[in-house]
Amino acid sequence: MTGNPSTKAVAKSDERILRVSAAMDEFENYAPNQHAAQIAALGDALAQKFNLAAHDRIFLRQAALVHDIGEVLMNREYILSSQMLTANERLDLQRHPVIGEQEAAKLGLSRAAQLLVRWHHEWWNGAGYPDALRREQIPLSARILRVVDSFAALTSKRPFRAAFSESEAARHLTEWAGIEFDPKVVKEFLTLEYSAKSETEFETNQSETEQKEPTSTFE
Repeated sequence: MTGNPSTKAVAKSDERILRVSAAMDEFENYAPNQHAAQIAALGDALAQKFNLAAHDRIFLRQAALVHDIGEVLMNREYILSSQMLTANERLDLQRHPVIGEQEAAKLGLSRAAQLLVRWHHEWWNGAGYPDALRREQIPLSARILRVVDSFAALTSKRPFRAAFSESEAARHLTEWAGIEFDPKVVKEFLTLEYSAKSETEFETNQSETEQKEPTSTFE
């Protein structure tokens, strides 16, 4: 079928992607082939919950493995700083999804995967970047990537903070559902074995956080 990647093409593409992914993890001070691979695995498990087509799952996996390649290319010292980012640094960092999209194109990834890289920092309420998309303007795969990327980042030790426990990270997702994250995606994520958060707690917290002002997720 036109537009669906062949097994051979996917395998060849994945070889390149895994090399890039390992370099990305190393740059961001994660164990090679661990952080991005976790995001890809979580994303695929969640994609299956939503019955995404096989080719869409492939595109999501590829995007997950290279989602922050733009940060590697920017090569900014502040990315691994133990200090919180300044306003100018945050503004500069917001360029990385677009740079990543361009690099994904150079890697030969499909347009669908390129756009997932571009849109993995879009917020459900429109406060994300680079295009300020909101709600269903953001493709479902990008909304999934936003959730699993945040969970994986929160549960990893970073230069400026300790790692969250899985339950703490799940609580963060719950509190920001309807603001940063698609509530339906968060609710499905909470049914995965990776999360200790209950659906009952999710529904309770939803009503408490509708008016929360946007800030940035720890990453």
